[in-house]
Amino acid sequence: MPTGRELETASRFSLSRRPAAAPTSSYHTGVVWLLPVLWTFAFGLWGLSRRDSVWRDEAATWQVAQRSTAEIWYMLANVDVVHGFYYLLMHLLFECFGPSTMTLRLPSVLAMAVAAACVAAIGRRLAGAWAGLAGGMALALLPAVQFYLQEGRSYALVAAGAGISTLLLVTVLQRPVRTRHWSAYGTAVLLMALLNWLSLMILAAHLATLLWTRAERGVLARWAVAAGCATAGVLPLIVFSRGQSAQLSWIPPLSWHMLIGPGVLLAMGGVGALLDQPRAGRLSSAAVGLPLLAVPQLGLITLSLIQPIFLDRYILYSMLGLALLIGTAVGSAVRAAKPRFPGASRWILPTVLAVAIPALLPQSLAKRSPASRVDDVLAVASDIRQLKQTRDAVLFVPSARRDTRSVSPNAFAGLRDIALAETPEESGTLKGVEVAPDRIRAAILAEHRVLLVADASQVARPVTAARDRMKTAVLRRYFTPVADKQIRGRRVTVYERRPTPR
Repeated sequence: MPTGRELETASRFSLSRRPAAAPTSSYHTGVVWLLPVLWTFAFGLWGLSRRDSVWRDEAATWQVAQRSTAEIWYMLANVDVVHGFYYLLMHLLFECFGPSTMTLRLPSVLAMAVAAACVAAIGRRLAGAWAGLAGGMALALLPAVQFYLQEGRSYALVAAGAGISTLLLVTVLQRPVRTRHWSAYGTAVLLMALLNWLSLMILAAHLATLLWTRAERGVLARWAVAAGCATAGVLPLIVFSRGQSAQLSWIPPLSWHMLIGPGVLLAMGGVGALLDQPRAGRLSSAAVGLPLLAVPQLGLITLSLIQPIFLDRYILYSMLGLALLIGTAVGSAVRAAKPRFPGASRWILPTVLAVAIPALLPQSLAKRSPASRVDDVLAVASDIRQLKQTRDAVLFVPSARRDTRSVSPNAFAGLRDIALAETPEESGTLKGVEVAPDRIRAAILAEHRVLLVADASQVARPVTAARDRMKTAVLRRYFTPVADKQIRGRRVTVYERRPTPR
């Protein structure tokens, strides 16, 4: 005969399933997650090449992925170790399928499709089929998700890990505890942390869910073990990457206007949570989605007060919480309308999508345009081909703009990089090592024609490095610009040496 404790536990788990959510067949269950997968995948493929443009962040992925494994390991000792796992993954894909914008971005599309499936599955379990379907389809429509859905970086893959780990957490809270579930949970958290260790904030979000639902001590203990193992596995990366924190020096300090976006997102999520009628001790969409949205947002704000690191892409995975809560709101509307208008209730989600898609269409088009990014590394390479002549020299200001040459080496064939001492591959860096300013001055004065690759005037920052100041000063004093082209955030200027006065 069941004990009082067992009856209390069974009662609590039964409350986790919404009374209004009727049981669904395996066919309907498959539709709930399959439609968001296909929807998100189609959104990702739409305009995937962005008219064959690649911006500076993706250029870093592109050039590192084409290095040998030994060269990648050598580079990680000096720079970008936080992205090391992702670079090695992309190196494998480039080796198998060759470098292209498809190979660069398709992993993000597939990963976000997985995340959408997870949101749909969680929503179906906690709030019914309509909530799951709406949440899964809402994810791909969110502006932030549309931006990184087609990005050749790791953020969509982290979102997939967040979806899988959260689905596993819901599973262990709804079903008898199994060791393999906790092992899979810890592995998912570890992998997403290896892609970006700031994603460990999801553990705080999951802890909030466990406390909200008043999980048993045994569940809390097993969660603590899995979370501890995942954290321990990524701890060496965290410690080592702290030595490369100077890479984040360009991020501006936190300001009030930067809090507007998180404030709006939290307000939207709060409305969705209220519609779910949250109660302490019950596993619900609110108990899962609101912490998943709020904790990473608030956590990143708090960390940014210590060191400026506030970039929304670091917590892109929090959008899964927002999508889940949006789906819950739609599901609540369907349940409210169904008793009186059973036929019309089926059209609530299609109507919401019919309104949302045209409303978001301008943003959708903008995010698939080359102009949506700061610059385009590939576009400027075509200008180099047109402007260069035999025996020309080339300079880069700042030196990070050498990524154009790393991604499009054929465009620079025949040009001499007169400031370069060691290539990016030789130096284990992303931009190479340049000679001293006085040697740069002498090298420039020995040339007749020099091509300068820099940022376009609209996005250029003041020149601060001594080497870059030397380049621009010598060119202005002794050379005359004879051609100047700007395209998609990059600029190529051709300088010719002025005649020496007699």
